[in-house]
Amino acid sequence: MLQAADLTIRLHPEDDVVIARTEIATGTLVGREKVTVLVTIPAGHKLAVRDIGEGKPVRRYHQIIGFATRPIRAGEHVHVHNLAMGDFERDYAFCLEKKETSFLETPTTFLGIRRADGRVATRNYIGILTSVNCSATVARMVADHFRNDLHDYPNVDGVVALTHKTGCGMAGEGEGMELLRRTLAGYAQHPNFFAVLNIGLGCEANQINFWLDAAKLQLSERLQAFTIQDKGGTTKSVREGIARVKALLPEANRVAREPAPASHLILGLECGGSDGYSGISANPALGAAADLLVRNGGTAILSETPEIYGAEHLLTRRAVSREVGEKLLARIRWWEDYTARNRMEMNNNPSPGNKAGGLTTILEKSLGAAAKGGTSNLVEVYEYAEKVTAKGLVFMDTPGYDPVSVTGHVAGGANVVCFTTGRGSVYGCKPAPSLKLATNSALYRRMEEDMDINCGTVVDGSETVEQAGERIFRLILDTASGENSKSELLGFGEDEFAPWVVGATM
Repeated sequence: MLQAADLTIRLHPEDDVVIARTEIATGTLVGREKVTVLVTIPAGHKLAVRDIGEGKPVRRYHQIIGFATRPIRAGEHVHVHNLAMGDFERDYAFCLEKKETSFLETPTTFLGIRRADGRVATRNYIGILTSVNCSATVARMVADHFRNDLHDYPNVDGVVALTHKTGCGMAGEGEGMELLRRTLAGYAQHPNFFAVLNIGLGCEANQINFWLDAAKLQLSERLQAFTIQDKGGTTKSVREGIARVKALLPEANRVAREPAPASHLILGLECGGSDGYSGISANPALGAAADLLVRNGGTAILSETPEIYGAEHLLTRRAVSREVGEKLLARIRWWEDYTARNRMEMNNNPSPGNKAGGLTTILEKSLGAAAKGGTSNLVEVYEYAEKVTAKGLVFMDTPGYDPVSVTGHVAGGANVVCFTTGRGSVYGCKPAPSLKLATNSALYRRMEEDMDINCGTVVDGSETVEQAGERIFRLILDTASGENSKSELLGFGEDEFAPWVVGATM
């Protein structure tokens, strides 16, 4: 028989399953586990290493990822046909694993753009925001005028129109409108925008002056606004928008990069198109990079509440206070109610692509996703698009859907984003650069023009998680200093602006 000790990855001595490093054929003897494979195991999928009785818990990461729906024999493929969700008690053990952060005496620096208020930008855009979908085309026409016409302004990264599909046909007050206004306000104040022009229609529910007032913002040279109806229609509005942007460009170009401590970085942590390797390679490697940023005095944003569901007890243990841990659990309860009233359940989250990549339940997906948060203390919990002011690892309540989630990060102030993927997500999020981290080498080779870093080296055994984390951290600094990410080179980042829509469209 074939000996294949190196074909599997064991994550904990007491786990019931190991992960196939590559496809393992029927009849293969996995020598280290002393198990003969009974059916072909696809790459990234789970192999049972012991018999598991029906109804018994199945563990990966030494954590419960589901319950056997029928007896499982050692050597079987463990997946949706024999593993499902189930209820069990979690020990939240608030603050039990809280520890002192070992800050670096001499923080690392990057080349940033210092704004008048002391914040440091990683990019220098002029932004065009819309209050409603009805003004989206005008905003796009204004931005398109400058798409290939900024040669005289080399220090301006672009003129960006961020449009969306809502802003009217919704309640004028309440949760949905609050989320939209908070998102727009966050982008309007983002340091990566030198200036922002807001364009509305004029009669929409989301009146520009309403959301400016809610955010306590006032119009100025750097924050301008007008409506299409006031300007007399499309053509006149486009001319007005172009003229305003032209007037801003000379001053926007008068910026220079200078050394700034990494404490000015706010890093958004995202995973999309996850697979069975995500929790082994890219996510823990990104977690190691996030820990390095925290040690430098910076901030990392973990999010995607449906994708830490089942792993929240690991975060409450690292909370700096019980209050912070309870804030996280409050958001979990909100999501349980939110999905119930929409006739859904939290385990709806793993997508067909996730399952094809080896992930079975939301519990399994969440345990791997939470690894993006590294080992740092959880210092604060924010609602969607809330301004992030704390230093260290924080949590933001967002959906798992990547464009909506990262839109919340950037609204909260993220000036760099790292996005792990096992299936091959393509994504950008102007005005913040986005780095793509591949979980496996086959994906990296197949989609190299989209992927910035190959974390498959961890799966291949040629690099440790810590080494990959150091490599990611260095690329974050280079990118924050102006080096283009793959998604920026491809032009991603405008259409991916997607505020979270909550409530009825009327």
